[in-house]
Amino acid sequence: MNLASTLLLLLLAAFMEAGGDALCRSGLHASALARAGFLAAGGLVLFGYGCVVNTPPWDFGRLIGVYVVFFFLVAQAIAWIAFHQRPNGAMLAGGGLIVAGGVVLSLSR
Repeated sequence: MNLASTLLLLLLAAFMEAGGDALCRSGLHASALARAGFLAAGGLVLFGYGCVVNTPPWDFGRLIGVYVVFFFLVAQAIAWIAFHQRPNGAMLAGGGLIVAGGVVLSLSR
């Protein structure tokens, strides 16, 4: 698998994991009828995430740094857009450390 395909697959996995979590969160705070739909959709998306991230024959431990960066960025975007939770200074500082850690893990051999 080439680098671009790997990065796109990791980005897709991050969207699926953070999105599935957001659907479950929405379901937990929704009306009874909407709750079932959100929770079912969240479960399906999270199941798909598990398949997407574990199907390729890669050393996931080596790629975890990039994945954690993608997950953090996507999760913050979803929190801001879907739940109107803007990142504060501490979140931005911690996020900077996550991105720096991902760079270190990605560049190490």
